[in-house]
Amino acid sequence: MLTLIPLPAFEDNYIWVWHDERHAVAVDPGDPAPLIAFLDAHGLTLTAILITHHHRDHTGGNVRLRQRYDCIIYAPDNPRIPAVSRVLRGGDSVDIDGPALHFDVLATPGHTLDHISYVGHGSLFCGDTVFGCGSGKLFEGTPAMMAASLDAILALPDATRVCCAHEYTLSNIDFAKTIDGGNRALLERERTDRASRARNAPTLPSTLGLEKATNPFLRFHEPAMTAFASRFLNRPNPAPDEVLGAIRAAKDAWDG
Repeated sequence: MLTLIPLPAFEDNYIWVWHDERHAVAVDPGDPAPLIAFLDAHGLTLTAILITHHHRDHTGGNVRLRQRYDCIIYAPDNPRIPAVSRVLRGGDSVDIDGPALHFDVLATPGHTLDHISYVGHGSLFCGDTVFGCGSGKLFEGTPAMMAASLDAILALPDATRVCCAHEYTLSNIDFAKTIDGGNRALLERERTDRASRARNAPTLPSTLGLEKATNPFLRFHEPAMTAFASRFLNRPNPAPDEVLGAIRAAKDAWDG
């Protein structure tokens, strides 16, 4: 029996934890303390860690957790990521015995150059590539890189659970309404997600189908977003990566 939970960390991070009531796997445990407390409370042993990219709020627990549990740490190829056991690239796969899990690895650069995502068991662990109704800033990559990464994600089944690393959904919805305010699915999502946060429940995981319908960053092929980008760039017929770049620039300006 596999269980998946989003474990809150820092102010708005989630550490995703799979467990089978004996063993556990954690995704992006930047803060080891809440994870250790959860494992101790449930009598679980951490067997593996999956890292999506090098930012410290995703990797800060690696050393302490590996020392404590002698767990395997899977991560992209970046010397800034500590205590790595096995380096992964897009096209690789991960097999874990306890809990019994299999993941395929997607290369998803854009937010960072080293970013990877994990797909398995009907779930996508996408770090900071996709957020609830949003996407990560382009700290190292280009709009074209991120467009290719999002296209790889868009090819997954609509029922895929989207397991993001941050609880940014309500703020992202506020921005999305400024460029896609006539989107009825977006407005319905706002009602649902605000109700979830009002009772201190996570808005995640979402589904890829919901993100396709409401997330402007995953709608960069859609006519409504192309029309927005044309107005934003003041020229007709922008290419898809230019549409994505316009959405990113508008969000960055909106963030101030």
